[in-house]
Amino acid sequence: MILITGGARSGKSRLAEQLANQKAAAYGGNVLYIATSLATDDEMLRRIEQHKLTRPAHWRTHEGYRQTGNEIRQQSGFFPVIVLECITTMLTNLIFDWAGDSDPDQLDYSALERWLEPQMDDLLKSCAESKSEIIIVTNELGCGIVPEYPLARHFLDIAGRVNQKLAQQADEVHLVVSGIDVKIKG
Repeated sequence: MILITGGARSGKSRLAEQLANQKAAAYGGNVLYIATSLATDDEMLRRIEQHKLTRPAHWRTHEGYRQTGNEIRQQSGFFPVIVLECITTMLTNLIFDWAGDSDPDQLDYSALERWLEPQMDDLLKSCAESKSEIIIVTNELGCGIVPEYPLARHFLDIAGRVNQKLAQQADEVHLVVSGIDVKIKG
């Protein structure tokens, strides 16, 4: 498993696509791209469309953020390379699924994390067992200020713990800063 992390607009996606192309060419196969974003407004729709334009047309795309471990399990072996982009977007969507219309100040964040943990563990297990090369993109959120609002602070904590688990299991970890890839593990 390869983990690519960095700040927003740092070049993570470009690196993931480059590595996926290289690996797919070496293995002689195609790429499955698991896209976890939702088009919740016009701006996000434009971002998703822009991302689609940067990927090769022959890549297969699966749009979804739920049960990504199952998707990896089902597609392992059919695709020599699977790209999952992005963990922090996936977590955001899962958190909003769990919270619904609840007041963020009234949420039981311990219960939320207990609900998320088996899903993240299943994702990690599916990556470890996969016959495919897995490339995962995630945002590094720990370099900024501590957010003012409880939901943002808890999201930062949850994403940080998930990223640590991913990095621990990954064979390679890349940090992308201003478009520059710095390999920090592997």
